[in-house]
Amino acid sequence: MNLTNSRFDKDVEDVISRAFNAGVKHQLITGTSVCESEKALLLCQKFTQYLSCTAGIHPHDADNASPTFINELTALAKSHQVKAIGECGLDFNRNFSTPENQKRVFLAQIQLAQQLNLPLFLHQRDAFEEWFALLAPFVGKVPAMVSHCFTGTAEQLKKCLDAGMYIGITGWLCDERRGQELRDIVSEIPLERLMIETDAPYLTPRTIRPKPKSSRNEPSYLPYIVKEISVLTGHSEADIVSHTTMNAQQVFNLGLAE
Repeated sequence: MNLTNSRFDKDVEDVISRAFNAGVKHQLITGTSVCESEKALLLCQKFTQYLSCTAGIHPHDADNASPTFINELTALAKSHQVKAIGECGLDFNRNFSTPENQKRVFLAQIQLAQQLNLPLFLHQRDAFEEWFALLAPFVGKVPAMVSHCFTGTAEQLKKCLDAGMYIGITGWLCDERRGQELRDIVSEIPLERLMIETDAPYLTPRTIRPKPKSSRNEPSYLPYIVKEISVLTGHSEADIVSHTTMNAQQVFNLGLAE
């Protein structure tokens, strides 16, 4: 969830409340730069019971990373509400940052996750081989790796699962126009490795009826993703909710009291 996005500035409390009423009891807020990670932590400190966050630098922001970014992320990660390093990875689809800087900043964050014994919250687009090659030496050396918003091929899914990764599924699954390949392979993901995400305000499920007036995605729409996974896999919605909740609690060390 990218609740620090400006599209939530006016009504973030209502958004959190709607999510809770829809059954989303706890949310992980994504950090995509040092500044956005700081914002995410401030939001978590305001809504301690409902939110935790990550701290990291998205590949789009790699060019803007300061020379001291690792020290800055390390300081943020001292908070018990920071549960993972990320969103970090590689994105060669748009190359908003140079591939060289993306790889440098990504590797430094992988090493930081190992040093701090924190999970990795991972981004990858059109860069799978390079991304996986950087991660492979650290398999088993960090508590967990989560392939956020997975949209890859069957072969890529197998490599991720064989490496012990958790697979995050978003509203991409609810779009038969561009998500058909994912729809064809989602049943290959064991419930023990599945996570559900909204990636709000992006990737609003197309299956919402009636169609919402705003294109903004929000956490209260998570049940539509659960429903689509159920339709495509045959697993009950209750089983999907139970397993993905347990997975998130384990990977991100979410205590019941939070």
